[in-house]
Amino acid sequence: MKRIATRIPGVFVIKPQVIGDHRGYFMETYSKDAFRQLGIEAEFVQDNQSFTQKKGTLRGIHFQNEPMAQAKLVRVTRGAVLDVAVDLRKGSPTYLHWEAVELSADNKRMFFFPPGFGHGFLTLTDDVEFLYKVDNLYSKECDRGIAFNDPAIGINWGTKTPILSEKDQKAPWLADSDCNFIYGEI
Repeated sequence: MKRIATRIPGVFVIKPQVIGDHRGYFMETYSKDAFRQLGIEAEFVQDNQSFTQKKGTLRGIHFQNEPMAQAKLVRVTRGAVLDVAVDLRKGSPTYLHWEAVELSADNKRMFFFPPGFGHGFLTLTDDVEFLYKVDNLYSKECDRGIAFNDPAIGINWGTKTPILSEKDQKAPWLADSDCNFIYGEI
């Protein structure tokens, strides 16, 4: 596995070693030892999977407030997405900076970000299967979202009219949310 740095410290892409031949391919998607060597100390406790039918669907920007904040390791097993992590840690040198990467079944890349980040993705194809590991369990009480088009963040999704869930349509601006991440406390 290879770690590919982004502009935000602690946020990076993982390029797995893919071994292929005429039969297909094999790749390791998780190894505690290999991930430690890449700098990932998170102890993943839950795997999640979503399926999205239509290209142009946006899920996010989602996060869980403290004390249930989550590090995430995300990947796509069918289709392609534009995946985005945004730093929501007040006081961080990269506060409100965001990183976007294309994840697809073809490129097999994974994206890791620590607690304190919001997360969202836009489907670039129909029929997307999206998988992610988290280091903290789901908490309905701590589950939050902010508007995908918050001007304070300014993410370039490549569309102004994505397909959104009712929850995401009602998501507040960050300034109106109760996001409680403080840099250095997570």
